[in-house]
Amino acid sequence: VQLVESGGGMVQPGGSLRLSCAASGFTFSSYVMKWVRQAPGKGPEWVSSASTGGGNTYYADSVKGRFTISRDNAKNTLYLQMNSLKPEDTALYYCEALRFSTTYRGQGTQVTVSS
Repeated sequence: VQLVESGGGMVQPGGSLRLSCAASGFTFSSYVMKWVRQAPGKGPEWVSSASTGGGNTYYADSVKGRFTISRDNAKNTLYLQMNSLKPEDTALYYCEALRFSTTYRGQGTQVTVSS
C-alpha cells in the first residue's frame, strides 16, 4: 500500500497550490479519502474529506470556500486545490484512506505560505 503526496511548496499569501495523492496497493474507489494537515508544534487537523465516489465532500471551516477536494478513481488519485492561501495554512499536508477499521496514511508534502 502506498499513498504518495506531491505538489507542495512555498507560495506567497493569496497564492494557490494543487496537491495530489497517488494511491496504489488497495482498491482506491472503496475508500473514503481525507486531507489532514499538521503545523509545527500542533496536532493534526482534519482539512477535507471526499466520499468513495467523490460526490460528497466536506471541509473544515478554516478552509471552506478556499480549498476544493476531488478524486479521480480511474487514476487512483486524490487532489486538493488550495486557493487564497494564508500563512496559517502552513503545514505538512498528508492524505488518508479510510474503510471500516483500516486507515492508510501518506508521508505528506510541505506547504509553506510566506511573503
